[in-house]
Amino acid sequence: MDIKDYILYEDQYLLVCHKLPRIATQTSRIGEKDMVSLLKNYLYQQSSKKQEPYLAVIHRLDQMVEGVLVFAKTPFAAKELNKQLQQKEFGKQYRAVVCKIPSKKNGTLINFMAKDKKSNTSRVCNEHDIGAKKAVLHYEVIEEKEDGTAVLHICLETGRHHQIRVQLAHIGCEIMGDAKYNSGNYEREKWDKIALCAYRLRFVHPKTKKEMVFELK
Repeated sequence: MDIKDYILYEDQYLLVCHKLPRIATQTSRIGEKDMVSLLKNYLYQQSSKKQEPYLAVIHRLDQMVEGVLVFAKTPFAAKELNKQLQQKEFGKQYRAVVCKIPSKKNGTLINFMAKDKKSNTSRVCNEHDIGAKKAVLHYEVIEEKEDGTAVLHICLETGRHHQIRVQLAHIGCEIMGDAKYNSGNYEREKWDKIALCAYRLRFVHPKTKKEMVFELK
């Protein structure tokens, strides 16, 4: 892939790109390409300084998830964007295809979740369990399909590990293509992409303070 084809916006402060499924945002696995290494190589080739470029990860997407990501190209931009993220000023919106139509056309899911680092999975748990963190998700059914599946529009209030996947699975509406959390028999061996996309991202430019909105069609 030519990473230049997936850059949606770039200036001296930040870089916004379209992450494809099966590519990690950042990985420590030797020899495995990720968005950080691909973008750093691109920036290195564009620079006359020929030194390792600065590129800060602001937020992440699961490896199998497609969507819009923003990276900071300066420490100043990283600080400002992280501040927006912590203050919940980032507007992240998702679309997902789930294997079952939810009983309610729209709703808010509130759970406590805990992460298992050994298996790299998360689960809904009791509020007082070790490592429990509150997870809040809003959804709306935007399309009901004849095969019993549905397309959901999703907004997150919190950013927990595998949050959308776990909370939807908890109500019996697993995401199609999700081999980790989909308990049904849907020809998993043929799955190479989860039906979840971070299709829209909104934030304020760290320098100009202009609202920036990016959306995948």
